[in-house]
Amino acid sequence: MRSIMEGYPVPMPDKVLYEARDGVAWITLNRPDVHNAIDLEMRDALWALLDAAEADDDVGVVVFRGAGDAAFSAGADISEFGTAPSYTGARRSRQERDLWGRVLHFAKPTIAAIHGYALGAGCELSLLCDFRIAAEDARIGLPEAKLGYIPTAGGTQTLQRTIGPGRALDMLLTAEPVSAQTALDYGLVHRVVPATQLDAEAEALARRLLSQPAAALQAARRALVEGADLPLATAIRLESHLRQRF
Repeated sequence: MRSIMEGYPVPMPDKVLYEARDGVAWITLNRPDVHNAIDLEMRDALWALLDAAEADDDVGVVVFRGAGDAAFSAGADISEFGTAPSYTGARRSRQERDLWGRVLHFAKPTIAAIHGYALGAGCELSLLCDFRIAAEDARIGLPEAKLGYIPTAGGTQTLQRTIGPGRALDMLLTAEPVSAQTALDYGLVHRVVPATQLDAEAEALARRLLSQPAAALQAARRALVEGADLPLATAIRLESHLRQRF
């Protein structure tokens, strides 16, 4: 772990595990005692690990997963809420190191292997990935409204872009998680497998992606992600521009 991060100022905590093997980087949220809640130290570690994985020519795909049996991630660590020295300081920190934007614009394909609870920031992290594979026990949702606030890692936007505004409003306003099967019906996840097969299914998908030309995958992903926020004619010009590279 630490050899990967040589030159990075962020220490790597045991809260996030990293393993790269045969072209696939596995990033594991490793706080099973608190359902892999994401704290500020984990955010910094995830940022640095994504930088390392993107710079590593031997890594072609990144898979996110959660340690333990209970959760992919139950969301942000609420014990840290209100602990920043100031509101403006906390906001500045988020802007300078936008982890969620980093995942969205990551150059290589990403997969979320979801089991158990994927709530709040855990759900949002998965929505920013290219592929979501869910175990049959997965429960996915954005419960922030129930707690008196709204999602802050892009969930109000990524959810509606993934499943449509009607279903997104249902999930956001009722604040109730959906089952793996409902998530599949909604198009929120790409496939559902038994929990014992989750890692194997993620690896099989990663291997399929690795078999494709990396430059083509990156260009197609960029065209889709960036084009989604552009007028159609402009998005088609972006596609044409990217096509000229081949």
